[in-house]
Amino acid sequence: MKKYYLFVTLLLGLQAMAINAQAAEDKQSSTSATNAGAVWKEPKTGMEFVWVPAGCFDMGVNAAEMEKPVHKVCVNGFWMGRYEVTQKQYQQLIGSNPSVFKGPNNPVDSVSWHDASAFVEKMSKATGTKVSLPSEAQWEYACSVGGVLKDYCGVGAVEKLGWFLDNSKMTTHPVGELGANVWGLYDMSGNVWEWMQDCGNFNYKGAPVDGSAWETGNCSLRIARGGAWNNTSDTLHVSHRRVDDTGGRDFINGIRVVRALP
Repeated sequence: MKKYYLFVTLLLGLQAMAINAQAAEDKQSSTSATNAGAVWKEPKTGMEFVWVPAGCFDMGVNAAEMEKPVHKVCVNGFWMGRYEVTQKQYQQLIGSNPSVFKGPNNPVDSVSWHDASAFVEKMSKATGTKVSLPSEAQWEYACSVGGVLKDYCGVGAVEKLGWFLDNSKMTTHPVGELGANVWGLYDMSGNVWEWMQDCGNFNYKGAPVDGSAWETGNCSLRIARGGAWNNTSDTLHVSHRRVDDTGGRDFINGIRVVRALP
């Protein structure tokens, strides 16, 4: 009888360990990933997110007034949209498509910062997954692969990485057609500008160093990153910043989102 009880106790213990291990594995898979570039797909929209690991990097350059001073920033790991938000995804949640350059897999364009903010709020409620616009620090860190890349969001000729004045034929293109950076992020150089959460400060004096968005300053203006189909290649550089009015619905403005950890 004692052997029987010992066996049952051991069996229950092993079952509990298995359950706890599975729970830990499930929690790990939902909040982080061991490998940079791991992909998670949001089931309702099909939107893909790429894991960007934690790290520190030197943000900005000293060559342009808006991009200095260079300062060290440390970010926590986060999930970033693998692609710019497409017109199909935008219409699925908002119910309309404001884009000038129509195409279901083209990035949504002609959205203001307020439109972009409304989209992330709607997506968060519809999917139960908290998403937001990136901070400038998150965007530059992800684009530059933790500060490794100094020119564009990927390695090689810019024509192979992003749609801009020289190769776009003056239109947007379906997301993901050109090369990604090593973490698997597409179209961070070119196609459409991507709205940031950060307010419109014209240099980095006093900027946060923890990867969070800078939400003081002139918040009637916001930052956009990445360049667009009508820009020259220098505008696609990883550190380049653009300040725009929050209400502007220019046909060069689009959206990329990040997913907050549960």
